[in-house]
This record gives sequence, structure tokens and C-alpha cells, in this order.
Amino acid sequence: MKRLLYEFSESVRIAATQIRANKMRSVLTALGVIIGVVAVTLMGTAIRGIDKGFANSLALLGEDVLYVQKWPWGPVEDWWNYVNRPNLKPEHADKLNRVIESTNNSLLAFAVPVVGRGSVIKVGDAKVSGVFTIGTTAPYAQMTGTEYKEGRLFNETEAESGAQVCVLGYDVAEALLPNRDPIGETVLISGQPFTVVGVFAKQGEFLGLFSFDNQAVIPLKAFQKYFSTRRGAEIRVKVLDQTKLAAAKDELTGAMRRVRAQLPGERDNFSINEQEAFKAQLDPVKGSIATIGFVITGLALFVGAIGIMNITFVSVKERTKEIGTRKALGARRRSILLQFLIEAVSISLIGGLVGLALTMVLVQVAAQAFPSFPVSISFGIVALAVGTSVFAGVAAGFVPALGASRLDPVVALRYE
Repeated sequence: MKRLLYEFSESVRIAATQIRANKMRSVLTALGVIIGVVAVTLMGTAIRGIDKGFANSLALLGEDVLYVQKWPWGPVEDWWNYVNRPNLKPEHADKLNRVIESTNNSLLAFAVPVVGRGSVIKVGDAKVSGVFTIGTTAPYAQMTGTEYKEGRLFNETEAESGAQVCVLGYDVAEALLPNRDPIGETVLISGQPFTVVGVFAKQGEFLGLFSFDNQAVIPLKAFQKYFSTRRGAEIRVKVLDQTKLAAAKDELTGAMRRVRAQLPGERDNFSINEQEAFKAQLDPVKGSIATIGFVITGLALFVGAIGIMNITFVSVKERTKEIGTRKALGARRRSILLQFLIEAVSISLIGGLVGLALTMVLVQVAAQAFPSFPVSISFGIVALAVGTSVFAGVAAGFVPALGASRLDPVVALRYE
């Protein structure tokens, strides 16, 4: 064991001496590994960021919420079947709640209607356009579980009376009422005055398509008083146990058929959507991105490994007499093998560490440039970079190191 440790430490010393003696060659050799490691770590970080961003976006939809809507989430083949469906109406939520209450051991908790439109919201000279304005009922607060930066959602009394109160999204409140308490302030939503009773905490974007911070929520009856609901509504249904989502979806389908007075055999004239629909569509996309990315990074690492292998072969050729001398003096084959293998791994590992450092800089730049995209270096990415570097060094250096260890000392001493 002591001899093996001595051989290892001696091989490390020789490798360090050779790398210092051939700095430029070592740097150029490590360059391929640096590029490969930067590529593989950036790809791993990007995929992790996509997964995290996707999970965060789906969490905003609610894992225990089902969406009853006219259109399904996803590709539509028989378009005419869907366009001819009758619109959902807010009163359908009341009927659905009565069905849920009359059902024994129901898996559904309650339903809320949601209608929406784009609005311009003003305070004095400040205004925000394209704010998604939602009309709903008081139980919406239990449906979303959204936290509040300040204030609250409107209560049952305000909802039933159609009070002109509102809750603003984080970005809307920041744009209209910066550096002051928004609670109690009056804002104009499409020209109608509403009193602010709450501000949602920052929630973020949904897949980069829609910002939950660019919204306003008002009582349904106030919405119906001033705005059109001809485009129909959607009904959001809270599920009691999200582990039984499939069974809850079946129950909801039956309940909605009762609400819509559909006869047996008739095709459903509504769709029940859930976040799994997005997962089913986006998982293949993520898989394709990962496959293409890792093929590209694999090619970069392969080129780097070929460079290390080539230089190691050159090093063996240059030091053939040295190898012969060492073997003539009693050096074992494993000692020669270890010497060149450690040299190859050292160059690769240095390249890997430099590549990891560059990746950290690039990730920080990306985080500053795209604050909404969750990117960060994890321990797994660091381990991947180091492991990839060591593997590339071992794979590239083993063949020339093995060839060096098998040299005949007599032939090696006569080599010119």
C-alpha cells in the first residue's frame, strides 16, 4: 500500500513538472475539455432551469384545481365540434356547487366562476394597459391560495353586493402606486372607479406567456355590471385530494353533464383541463431539447478527449528513452501506466475546473439578463463537470498510457 501511494505521489509530481514544462501545449490540449465542460454544464443548468420554471408555472395553476372550459388545452383536431359548443355561464358554477353538496363522499370541494377581459387601469396620469381583469366570487381566495403583499381579497358581503373593490397584481400596483400604501386608493378600471383592498404577492410568469402579476380581480357582480360576459366563463373546481385527481375528474364530468342537462350518449359539450395536459405536451419538447443538447456537448467532449489522447501519444514518443531508463531501473508497468494516466487526467481536470468557472460567470450573466428564468449552479452540476473531466482524461489517456507501460526497455533505450 505504501509503495502504491509513493508511486501515485511520484506520478503526480512528474505530471505537474511536465505540465509546467509544456504550458502552451497543455493549455491548448485542455481547451477542448474546457469547451466541452462549459457546454455540458450550461446544458445541464439550462435543463434544470427549464424544469424548475416549468414546475413553478404549473404550481401557479394549482395541482388540486380542475378547469371546466369550452376548449381543451392542447391540439384540437375536430375544430367545428368545439366552436359550436355553448358557452359556459357563471350560473353554471352555482348549479355545480349544488350537485357537489348533494353528492355523498364527493371528491370535489367547491366551484367558482371566472370571467375575464383585458383592461386599462389608471391612477391619475399613470396607466397600465392589457391588464387581465378577472370577475369571480369570494371563495376564489381558497381556490388559489395566493399570498398577499398587502390587504386581502374581497369578502362574501362585498361579492354579493357587487361592491366596486379590487385586488391588484404585484406589477400593476408597483406601476400605478409606487412608494405608497395602495390599500384604500381608487383606481379606474376601463373608466370605472374601484377601491383597492389588496395586492397579490409577486407570483411570476406562466411559461413566459402570461404574467400573474399583471392582473386585477374584482367581484363577479361588479364585472357583470360594467363589462360583457358574452365570451363565456370558465369554472374552476377545487379537489379535496389531489392524489385522486383522475377519480375527481370523472366525478366532475358526470356532475357537469347534469348541470348542462346532457342526455346519455351525447358527446360532452365542455372540456375539463388540468396541469397534466401541459406536462403531456411539454415533456417531449424538453426531452428533445435535452437529447440534442447532450449530443452536441458529447461531440465537444469527444473532440477534447481526442486532443488529450493525441498529446499523450506525443508525450510517450518524446519520453520513450526516459521510460526505458525507468523500466531498466526496476519501475513497474503500473508505475508507468499511472504516470501517463495521471498526466492526462490532470490536464483534463484543469480544463474541467476552468470550464466550470467560466460556466459560473456565464450563469451569473444569464441570471442578470433574464431574472425571470430560474438558473443556478447546483452541486449536481459541479459533480457532473468534475466527473466528466476525469472520465474524459481516463478514457483519452488510458490507451497511450497502456502502450507506454508495455514498452520493451531495451527497444525504448535504443529509440532515437
